[in-house]
Amino acid sequence: MCPGQFVIYVPWSICYLCALVNLLFMCPGQLVIYVHWSICYLCALANLLFMCPGQFVIYRFTLCMYHCGPSGFISNMTVHRQYFPDQEDEKGAAKALMRLQDTYKLDSESFARGKLPGMHHNAILTVDDCYDMGKTAYNEADYYHAVLWMQQALRQMDAEEEHVVSKADVLDYLSYSVYQMGDLPRAIELTRRLVAIDSSHQRAGGNLRYFEKLLSKQLNELNQEGQEPATEEPIQLGTYKRPKDYLPEREIYEALCRGEGVKMTTERRSRLYCRYHDGNRNPRLLLQPMKEEDEWDSPHIVRYLNALSDQEIEKIKELAKPRLARATVRDPITGILTTANYRVSKSAWLEGEEDPVIERVNQRIEDITGLTTQTAELLQIANYGVGGQYEPHFDFSRKEEPDAFKTLGTGNRVATFLNYMSDVEAGGATVFPDFGAAIYPKKGTAVFWYNLFRSGEGDYRTRHAACPVLVGSKWVSNKWIHERGQEFRRPCGLTEVD
Repeated sequence: MCPGQFVIYVPWSICYLCALVNLLFMCPGQLVIYVHWSICYLCALANLLFMCPGQFVIYRFTLCMYHCGPSGFISNMTVHRQYFPDQEDEKGAAKALMRLQDTYKLDSESFARGKLPGMHHNAILTVDDCYDMGKTAYNEADYYHAVLWMQQALRQMDAEEEHVVSKADVLDYLSYSVYQMGDLPRAIELTRRLVAIDSSHQRAGGNLRYFEKLLSKQLNELNQEGQEPATEEPIQLGTYKRPKDYLPEREIYEALCRGEGVKMTTERRSRLYCRYHDGNRNPRLLLQPMKEEDEWDSPHIVRYLNALSDQEIEKIKELAKPRLARATVRDPITGILTTANYRVSKSAWLEGEEDPVIERVNQRIEDITGLTTQTAELLQIANYGVGGQYEPHFDFSRKEEPDAFKTLGTGNRVATFLNYMSDVEAGGATVFPDFGAAIYPKKGTAVFWYNLFRSGEGDYRTRHAACPVLVGSKWVSNKWIHERGQEFRRPCGLTEVD
């Protein structure tokens, strides 16, 4: 420690695989913050920490007791307290972990031990971490995940791992969650264990009588005698069916994220080619044409190699980081921009006039696509941390929605140009559930597709999603190109679906 430094311990129960790693700043004259990350897998895998100044939890404080005295220190802490993690941060991180668990079919035991697909981390989730995960789910009435994590806490308790939470508390939450999942025999068995540990528990006795009465009633209705014994099998992933939710293509979408169900047949692959693309003899591409690869045949999706240089990527990130804010979506009913759980990322918008690099990128997109970017939206930059995602959505505005782009006066989003500005260690694919395509991020490349047919009708096959990032950090930038100005660049076809 340097003279004049102060140490603050900030316990935060939302950061996993950094578990036994205390992060600190050891610069002279700075306030040193030790952050004990007990369950935040989200930062250990690289990205909740140093994405941009002021964005996340670790901050450099330039004032300390040595320089400003106790009163100055207190006032300084009051200013910075607003940046410290709170219960909402913890809930969001826990939900992100559960999202990863569901999408990539990770059982709680492997998750708690740091065993992720293709890798293994030394840090683990403690009993108390698992309990906190389960309690977060329970408080959201998510009994499916509450069961998985309370069971994991109980499993680690039975293995005599250290813990602060009592076994009675774990059994209390677990038994009721199991009951909510419709497993009365197991709920009764768990409640009996709870009563054996704490006979004076205020709810256990009443719950046990209620569960037994309910089970007896069910058996009588089925004309069965005797109580059905609870199964000896431990609760694990697959014991209970995950409840259905609002997303009809959930299973297809998540399977594609895992690399399953991709409909890349031998016949289809034979129709995909790679070529040099000069933008229809565009002068800027004649001497150095773009390398173009077909990713899918119908709808046609192409990838361009070397679409962005490393220097351009770093400059774009530099410009975007101070402006990154929670990404929004347009409410399909009201047309108002709002945040949503199905889009978890941070985004910023950059104008061409801000820097020559942005102007150059915009011009390159125009040269490659042959479409004008004069009526396009600003360049959007997005960062997806671990657990960051954008569930299946359309880029274009549908007829049944309020006209999202009416005020722009530029028509609908005719095409999407998506730049990948980072590699992703695991997860983060762009998937198209309708036709079973999965496109994986590769730094410096870009993918392009049309959202509308030449007639202006929406191509509903282009509904797509950004899969949750499992390991690493995903940076992208995209240009949404609009209809106006494309009349002679992409004229109407002979049919409605050309």
